[in-house]
Amino acid sequence: MRFGSAGSINLRGLREGRIANCLLSVCYGVSVCQKEIDCAHMRVALREAGKAVGLTSPNPPVGCVIVKRGKIMSRGHHRRAGGPHAEIEAMKDLKAHALKGSTIYVTLEPCSSQGRTPPCVTAIKRSGISRVVYGSRDPNPENKGRAGRILCRQGIKVEGGVLEEHCDALIRPWSKFISTGMPWVIAKAATSLDGALTRPGNEGQWLTSEASRADAGKLRGEVDAILIGAGTLRKDDPALTLRDRAALRRGKGQPLRVILSRSGRLPKKAQVFTDDHRDSTLVYSNRSLRAVLKDLGARHDCASVMIEGGGKLLGDAFAKKLVDEVCLYIAPILCGVKGVPLVGAALPASRELLQPSVKRIGKDLRLRGLVSTD
Repeated sequence: MRFGSAGSINLRGLREGRIANCLLSVCYGVSVCQKEIDCAHMRVALREAGKAVGLTSPNPPVGCVIVKRGKIMSRGHHRRAGGPHAEIEAMKDLKAHALKGSTIYVTLEPCSSQGRTPPCVTAIKRSGISRVVYGSRDPNPENKGRAGRILCRQGIKVEGGVLEEHCDALIRPWSKFISTGMPWVIAKAATSLDGALTRPGNEGQWLTSEASRADAGKLRGEVDAILIGAGTLRKDDPALTLRDRAALRRGKGQPLRVILSRSGRLPKKAQVFTDDHRDSTLVYSNRSLRAVLKDLGARHDCASVMIEGGGKLLGDAFAKKLVDEVCLYIAPILCGVKGVPLVGAALPASRELLQPSVKRIGKDLRLRGLVSTD
């Protein structure tokens, strides 16, 4: 309720609030209060789903909470492919009397087909849950839209599309993978202000600060594979290992390390061939980048791949429109014309970043955004 400057009730604002409440009730079938409650609980489910990012391929990260009389009774998230889905994780510790009459909030439409695990709609039907609220509509053709129809026939109320944009953003890699068979591709690089990947002369390997490199290491906890070219392997001998402690505590395993080579002739003593994770290293010889990405999706269940290669590999990826997202760490230095350019290829048209976000990390800037499809 708003008040005027003299402390009187602002009747116009009150009327507008009632009109808005009526419109929302007509459009969505719930009151403003209920819609706000649904959004609040879905945010909790989203935080729960965030714990699953990078752990569930070829399945999506999904979070769930169960609420009764306004109180969160339990939470759950999908922990690994082949394991219980988020809904089952949330239900498993609740007895029948606690589930009866409750509302379940899940970031993705509950599955309705048999996979490695039984359909979640079956468990929901048997549970006594009276209302289902979900965020994203399932892009999987086997499940899309079916959950609502099945549950409604059982007298269970269903509300879809709550915080849909946020839920959709969480499963972008999986949505692309399940729809096209191709993994989501993130291009990650450290650059100077003038777009160089390397310092001039013998100034050293690193452009950005240790804090930026630690932040970039967290990205490896989100993806299923890290891809570089043979030139980067020969020059830098990178380990490409997952070292972020938070990701390791969550149970994230070492992503596949993928090397692209025209000749197949690579240094046998490179770290990726000799360390404890050598069995996680793949080499593709004389294959196009598109073919490699397709194979990683089809044969290795990679829903997300990060390119950490040099200018030639990044240039090829951008020129062939294979990049979905960019994460750049920009150092406050200038390297001049002798530096290796970020995109080492002629592009037929410029590529725009959508929904860019900028974060300061020490003295550097991190720029992250989606790549336009035009």
